[in-house]
Amino acid sequence: RHGAGKGEDTSKTSPFHLDLWFYFTLQNWVLDFGRPIAMIILPLEWFPLNKPSAGDYFHMAYNVITPFLLLKLIERSPKTLPRSMVYVSIITFVMGASIHLVGDSVNHRLIFSGYQHHLSVRENPIIKNLKPETLIDSFELLYYYDEYLGHSMWYIPFFLILFIYFTGCFTPVAQGSRMPVAALLLLGPSSLYYWYLVTEGQIFILYIFTFFAMMALVMHQRRKGLVLDSNGLFLFSSFIITLLLIAAWVAWLWNDKILRKKYPGVIYIPEPWAFYTLHLNSLLPAK
Repeated sequence: RHGAGKGEDTSKTSPFHLDLWFYFTLQNWVLDFGRPIAMIILPLEWFPLNKPSAGDYFHMAYNVITPFLLLKLIERSPKTLPRSMVYVSIITFVMGASIHLVGDSVNHRLIFSGYQHHLSVRENPIIKNLKPETLIDSFELLYYYDEYLGHSMWYIPFFLILFIYFTGCFTPVAQGSRMPVAALLLLGPSSLYYWYLVTEGQIFILYIFTFFAMMALVMHQRRKGLVLDSNGLFLFSSFIITLLLIAAWVAWLWNDKILRKKYPGVIYIPEPWAFYTLHLNSLLPAK
């Protein structure tokens, strides 16, 4: 059996994984958040519109590095974790992130042609005048692969792996648990990235269910005399701060009529890039 040497000894406590959490935070900010920024600020002559952009190469690196870091994180758990589920999740993650790479590459390149992310596909001026009209269906299919199928296959396994790891982050109360200074320094950047992930990926439901599951597990383990170790506390605290950031973001844009039209329904959480194309894009000099 995989990991049989570890057993189920909850008395073991893993030290804070400073290297892994730092690499996670760094590559998330550079390779995920930074990829559309790199695409926009780098000269268009270096990356023509019919070729992959700098952001695409960032995305390719993300698709390789992130699964590796997730596997290393699982390996460091003091508890035996379901390896088959982890492997299937990693495979699905890579598939979803790769699908997203293609769709996101085209959608972000459309910005240079006047595409506006705060409008739906059919409402965009550069799309609704296409002939024949069946081409609009093709762009909607591309949007579906990017924003729905790609995001689902990417983020569901990602949060599932984090939760699986989280289940092994408990230690007896007698040993205590607290975050080192390094963890406190990483807490802000990590939480801010998860805010971007949830809002831009439109995965609030997935995030909040994961958070509630983590909270329920913490309460259940507390009845058994177990508390979070430093790694679990870091991850749980990051999710708590993320929720506060999302609430502040929604409150700030609550009365934005245009974004309200783009994101109807009970759950109103605008995407940062929709906010950018609506309010900030016109403030930047044309390339």
